[in-house]
Amino acid sequence: MAALWQCKRFRHILPSSGPNSPHFRHFLGHIFHSLSPPQACDSLLTPLPMAQQQHLYLVDGSAYIFRAYHRLPPLTNPEGTPVGAVYGYTTMLWKLAEDLDAADGPTHLAVILDASSHSFRNDIYPEYKANRPPAPEDLVPQFPLIRDATRAFSLECIEELGLEADDLIASYARAAAARNWDVTIVSSDKDLMQLVDEGSDTSGRIDMLDTMKNQRISIPEVEDKFGVAPELVGDVLALMGDTADNIPGIYGVGPKTATKLIQEHGNLTAALDSAVDMKKSKLKERLLEHRDDAELSRILVTLKEDCELPVSIDEFKLDGVPKEPLAAFLQKHGFTSLLRRLDSGTGSPERTTNLDPAKPTTAGV
Repeated sequence: MAALWQCKRFRHILPSSGPNSPHFRHFLGHIFHSLSPPQACDSLLTPLPMAQQQHLYLVDGSAYIFRAYHRLPPLTNPEGTPVGAVYGYTTMLWKLAEDLDAADGPTHLAVILDASSHSFRNDIYPEYKANRPPAPEDLVPQFPLIRDATRAFSLECIEELGLEADDLIASYARAAAARNWDVTIVSSDKDLMQLVDEGSDTSGRIDMLDTMKNQRISIPEVEDKFGVAPELVGDVLALMGDTADNIPGIYGVGPKTATKLIQEHGNLTAALDSAVDMKKSKLKERLLEHRDDAELSRILVTLKEDCELPVSIDEFKLDGVPKEPLAAFLQKHGFTSLLRRLDSGTGSPERTTNLDPAKPTTAGV
């Protein structure tokens, strides 16, 4: 009777007086008399099936592409098309898929890419990323082949004109977490650290996986890097700016000063407002003079978390990697060493990624 009392499946219909009370015994007797013996046994003893915790992995594919391009020498396929980045991307994706499979980590996975170099942020601030050179000439023809490589692994490849990969990652992460799925973002991008969330009873947790450092990034790691919680990372970035993306921030305010201002005042607006009462200093002058730049920068670093999702997250379900499409892709582009590994079952040519230390509450990892 005590075991029945402890079972959450029945608690809502049981008397509140406890398992040893007369009310409870009367209630239990009434239940058993209303059922035939087989029904009573079947109803109370059949275990409920355990639902698998859904765990979505979102791969920052754009970061993979440039890492692959810069780490390998030029290569061409039998048709003479440059494929050095394609080869590197394929080995990196293969390694990731293999390691995740060994760890029994994700139930769903998708690769997210930038569709173009122009996004809605350029409409807000034309100088956004204007300092970046165009993609190398020999990389441009490899972009469509990299998409082919992703699909050769039977993985979804998501991109959308006008949006950056980070915005799609943010929207998919929030949508999955709202369904109480756990989410891991495979990236080390500091902008994406704004999304890290420990979750709750009704929403899944969001963490990151830096495969280069074999490191999980959760709230403590974000706080170690920025000195603030994930939801305030954008405020720090707005003050310090970002030279890589040509985000202005406030001239002369570096990471330490930006962090100190947000720690002391709680958010960007309060930090900027505090300048009026500061003693005369260069910092006061800069906060007052460049307030508009900081507020613009806050808009630019804010991830769009409500994008229309081009593909349902249910479509990202992993069902294994069929050998035939991958073999055909490797054969077409002359990746014979990878093809031999596929045929022999010896696995990817890269070192394995140690997926620990995963957080204990991260499902399946």
